[in-house]
Amino acid sequence: MFTILVVEDDQNIRKLMCAVLKQHGFTTYWAEDGIQALDVMEKKHIDLVVLDLMMPNMDGYELTKQIRLSWRDLPILMVTAKQEREDKRKGFLAGTDDYMTKPVDEVEMVLRIKALLRRARIASEHKLRIGKVVLDYDSLTVTREEQVFSLPQKEFQLLFKLLSYPNVIFTRLQLMEEIWGLESETDDHTLNVHINRLRNRFQDWQEFEIVTVRGLGYKAVVHKI
Repeated sequence: MFTILVVEDDQNIRKLMCAVLKQHGFTTYWAEDGIQALDVMEKKHIDLVVLDLMMPNMDGYELTKQIRLSWRDLPILMVTAKQEREDKRKGFLAGTDDYMTKPVDEVEMVLRIKALLRRARIASEHKLRIGKVVLDYDSLTVTREEQVFSLPQKEFQLLFKLLSYPNVIFTRLQLMEEIWGLESETDDHTLNVHINRLRNRFQDWQEFEIVTVRGLGYKAVVHKI
């Protein structure tokens, strides 16, 4: 049973989020601002934090920074009405793992939370398993029985990202910002080259494929063998 802390100063939104999460089997705690949230986290075990950006006393940016000082690997989902690229950039630089804009789609929120929790487990093990395929983050290798591929770092990170979230569509901008960094001048061509190299390497592997979603980006599709 995972425990989620919802940090939101709007009472109605806070109650709705907690209710939705409880319906999906999560245990929830709540806080009205960052200061109260840190107090809860000192007393309770929390597996993931959903936090608003604009709050009194301590906003979401500062709360995220404070969480990262003591809970470096704790998954954080930032939810905010701000939609500008610069706001998202500040959120990721502060240390958030994912970012949603209001009004929140309840189904998407739950899916993102489940993906973040799964990713946290994968990160702690540094390995991702898909059937007989094993991605080892420490060695940057992809193994299937006797076959072993040692990948360049960016290629491995790109594949690991996509396969960590099966069927989730990532825009080209999302992938470029996460894999190459917010300050990188990487363009679509560089991303396309890496995607094509991965497809060529694993074209005969039936466990997964990288799919282009026209006009949006890419996603990984995992097949049961």
